[in-house]
Amino acid sequence: MSLDRIIREEARLIMLKALAAQDNESLTSELFRAELETFGISRSRAWVHDELAFMKEMGAITVLDAGSVKVATLTEKGARHLKRQIAIEGIKRPSRPGE
Repeated sequence: MSLDRIIREEARLIMLKALAAQDNESLTSELFRAELETFGISRSRAWVHDELAFMKEMGAITVLDAGSVKVATLTEKGARHLKRQIAIEGIKRPSRPGE
């Protein structure tokens, strides 16, 4: 597995977790970019948009355009992935509780 793929799958999991932490389960692409930087993943907003498009295609999130940013919202499928009830290909699997 390439380093790029590992980073993308990790970033997607970080983004899903960030959505789940919000009361409305929504964030903008610019807030995702800042969140990823705290985990050492420094990428452009365009890169984040590509990852959001992938997660939308997989059914983990919905995405709305809001000017130059995108607003993502967690779906039931994305929440089920975070609870380890299902596995979404291309998104890192969350650790078991306590690990």
